[in-house]
Amino acid sequence: MNLLYKSTRNHEINVTASQAILKGLADDGGLYVPESIPKLSVSVEDCRDMSYQEIAYAVMKEYFTDFTEQELKDCISRAYDSKFDTGEIAPLVEVDGAYYLELFHGPTIAFKDMALSILPHLMITSARKNHVENEIVILTATSGDTGKAALAGFAGVEGTKIIVFYPKDGVSPIQEKQMVTQVEENTLVVGVNGNFDDCQTGVKKIFGDSAFAKELSEKGYQFSSANSINIGRLVPQIVYYVYAYVKLYKEGRIQENEKINVVVPTGNFGNLLAAFYAKNMGLPIDRLICASNENKVLFDFFRTGEYNRNREFILTSSPSMDILISSNLERLIYRIAGNDAQKNKELMDALTKGGVYRISPEMQKELSDFVGEYATEEETFEKIRTLYQNTGYVIDTHTAVAARAYDRYKDESGDTNTTVIASTASPFKFTKNVMKAIDETCELTEDFALADELSKIARVPVPKAVMEIRTAPVVHKTKCEVEEMEEMVRKFLHV
Repeated sequence: MNLLYKSTRNHEINVTASQAILKGLADDGGLYVPESIPKLSVSVEDCRDMSYQEIAYAVMKEYFTDFTEQELKDCISRAYDSKFDTGEIAPLVEVDGAYYLELFHGPTIAFKDMALSILPHLMITSARKNHVENEIVILTATSGDTGKAALAGFAGVEGTKIIVFYPKDGVSPIQEKQMVTQVEENTLVVGVNGNFDDCQTGVKKIFGDSAFAKELSEKGYQFSSANSINIGRLVPQIVYYVYAYVKLYKEGRIQENEKINVVVPTGNFGNLLAAFYAKNMGLPIDRLICASNENKVLFDFFRTGEYNRNREFILTSSPSMDILISSNLERLIYRIAGNDAQKNKELMDALTKGGVYRISPEMQKELSDFVGEYATEEETFEKIRTLYQNTGYVIDTHTAVAARAYDRYKDESGDTNTTVIASTASPFKFTKNVMKAIDETCELTEDFALADELSKIARVPVPKAVMEIRTAPVVHKTKCEVEEMEEMVRKFLHV
């Protein structure tokens, strides 16, 4: 059966999986969602001896139903190969009473690689399936990690160009160096004088400009997105939760059908939404713990039912979570509104116009599986330090937010379920803050010297991704104001 995708803002829009992947964002500004969440057609026991790639196929075939078996398997094999520095793709490490799902072993040492390694292949296959002759222009905003992962995925891919906007002063030095050293003529990286929400809003505005889209089409271009709003990014993220559960079962850590909790450091909400989709596919997940940093708009939402972005934007040590407009939350709102596109549209319009919306008590009851927690900057640094002192294990700032939030949840609830914490980035991506947390007397300031020191104390080699950019020349030096973003696109495409 062919699974179709609807817009969260208009029931009349129905497209295939490949069409949804190609477009990224629906014409009405909504996000594509499957008309129903499919069930896993294999049991945990069936998956026991499957590789990551085989589990990926078992999950993705339920969503990408207009892909042939060979097409989908080809995309998976090209994505999850030797570019990952471990054959497991996503190792699960037991530390201090929790299981850390290490999602940072790809080419850009962050969890975005898990989906952005396959998205270019899904997109090119989708273009062929739909007889697309236009060149595909990937337009994306990043809070730090998506940018480089998307650049790595699409750089040099024939028939595509990619433009990445990032907040000039809102990413770590390593994150910025990874992006601005990207070679290949089909790439453009632009530092925006603003925050991530400014970048994301600017990209959505360009997507929503139908006159501009028509003009581009006449010139042989069409936009698509590599942000987590693209269903081609969300579905591959479901895979690693299934993989983690299967691994726990295979190793005898849990019984078949035993429920686990999942903790995710959350910014744009895609990673936690993927866990929610996994749960609805039949994976035995109990609590979905949403961990926020001091930009705790999601924490407040899950506690009160009110989403309010009208607050101070705080730059923290976990920049990929410095977000006040969590775009993927819209998919969850649509779901708890009973798949009511009109109701969802009203709430999203309220967010756009006034920066706030409140869900009904009935909708709030549908969120009983979710728990909102958060960690302050002080708590984040303390968690990195104490975990290292007690176990020798080193985590980055984003993972530390999740680990600290889990500590608070466990203390408050007494819940003893086996728990998986999504470890979303390598500590080598945030060396300055990780080293500051571990050793306040450390006087090193240069990022690569800090990486060497971190390697020494953590007893793990400096990742290849960091080694490669040590002496790499800066290729991208473009900067702009928020209102100049469309102009940057025009210049790059010569339109």
